[in-house]
Amino acid sequence: MNHQAPACHQWALPIRQTYVQELRVEKLLPLYYEGEKNHFGDHIYEPSKKEIVESLIPRHLNVEMWKYLLESFASEMAARMVAMENATENAGEMIKSLQLQFNKVRQASITTEMLEIVGGAEALAK
Repeated sequence: MNHQAPACHQWALPIRQTYVQELRVEKLLPLYYEGEKNHFGDHIYEPSKKEIVESLIPRHLNVEMWKYLLESFASEMAARMVAMENATENAGEMIKSLQLQFNKVRQASITTEMLEIVGGAEALAK
């Protein structure tokens, strides 16, 4: 089983923290086999090693792709959450600014009205 598969890379945007996202490139294919690591003797595999590997590789790729889809979805939701938080904060600041401006205009109109009343009263007194 010495087939050479083309390299397959996955660009992922995993979520580490809510405000921090970093782009990551992971190599999916080809998979490398490091060789026998345990030296406890030969084992008999049923089914054969080749059949096991051929059945596990598609499963491995399915799990990896599912993981990337879930991470991508979580990353999108985190970005939306941060955007909504920023929009809420900006709306609060805008409300405060508009409230201050409204109060200034209202106070100016009240002051003008009071001056007119006092001016009218003084004119009647003379």
